[in-house]
Amino acid sequence: MPTSTATPAHSPATKSSIMPDETTETPVSIRTKEERGLVICTLMEGKPLFSHNSCCIVRSLADTAITAKRMANHLVNSIIISSGCLLYTNVFYHNYIIGAFHKFPEPVAKQMRKALYYTNMAPDTKLALKYYKEALRVADEIGMDPFSDEVIGIRIQVAALMEKVQQYHRAIDVLEIVKSDNLKWMEKFGDKPGNEAKKTRILKTTVRVSVKLAELYANEYVLEKELAEDRLVWAVETVLREQQRREKEGVKPEEGEWFSVEEQCSSLEFLAHMYEEKNLHYLAAPLFLQAIILSPPSSCHTAVLMNNLSISLAQQVPPPTPGHPPASRPELINNGRAWAENAIAMAAKIKPPERTEECDIGCAVATHNLGEFAEMDGNIAEARKRFDEARSLAKAVGFQEGVANSEEALRRVGHT
Repeated sequence: MPTSTATPAHSPATKSSIMPDETTETPVSIRTKEERGLVICTLMEGKPLFSHNSCCIVRSLADTAITAKRMANHLVNSIIISSGCLLYTNVFYHNYIIGAFHKFPEPVAKQMRKALYYTNMAPDTKLALKYYKEALRVADEIGMDPFSDEVIGIRIQVAALMEKVQQYHRAIDVLEIVKSDNLKWMEKFGDKPGNEAKKTRILKTTVRVSVKLAELYANEYVLEKELAEDRLVWAVETVLREQQRREKEGVKPEEGEWFSVEEQCSSLEFLAHMYEEKNLHYLAAPLFLQAIILSPPSSCHTAVLMNNLSISLAQQVPPPTPGHPPASRPELINNGRAWAENAIAMAAKIKPPERTEECDIGCAVATHNLGEFAEMDGNIAEARKRFDEARSLAKAVGFQEGVANSEEALRRVGHT
């Protein structure tokens, strides 16, 4: 199956160990995949599109770090995933510890310097953990807010250390505690007057933590894909729900900024790719569509998103819906073809400096997919023409995987 491209304000108490007991259990969502997808679609004021039996589509190799780590063994032919996902993942630890370091009071900074020394300069996990714990103890003694970016950053840095030494389950446990503590604070104090800015900050932190958890659960050494999906769905739902609330009620000056459009787009795309990995294309398609709506209208990545949508539309197999007959195979192929053509047309209009390699590779992939659609229709001459065009485009930009895919397709349809 192919895939795509005041003291009370600090409560509840947060003296939970930064390294939880080994027997800590992680709660599992009780919602089904269909229920999760419905909530997402409801928040987007949309609903799943079309239906279809699976078909063979080829896409370009994903080249971002997050996708490489998470899907390297599975996404042999996946489309380029948004580099915006890095806003949540690859720089996640850096933002929370380095960005906040200059704000530590000297007694805490002293312990943090030791902890970071034994994390990065002279790696010693035991000593590093000792000084992180000492930093948390001193922070508590001098009355630092346990929900400040600085203190949360210490706990997140512990998770970074655990991931660095490949103790992924312990990294997960640390971040699950951070998320749980944050949600308890939100429930008890989030709606109290004067906490508006703090609520926004903590909620944004919790979303980022949940996305990082999704990455860790999907790690090839953990492979808890249901939990990965659950944590990512929660993050996307939270982003959409808060954005919807702000649009409906208006933003109070003291609330502060929410996630940028780029970050929202990235979260939708990240979840869409996760659904694709599970062949739940009927859930991926509306996410890609919403990402297209949010994405800048004349960017190479918008063209890539259009191609992703074309693939998801062509591969949908949603559960039966009473009173709604499934779309026919020709309808689904036509839907996919239309979006692939839109992707090519948009990419063709983009000129330097806005035009990047993503446009060139996206054009090659979309052209190849038009060949796949023609092959499904039984139009072998058109399929051969498109595969030949795709090979030429891929050669021109040095996209070797695209060349190989197109040559394989040409052999399949009998190149003349």
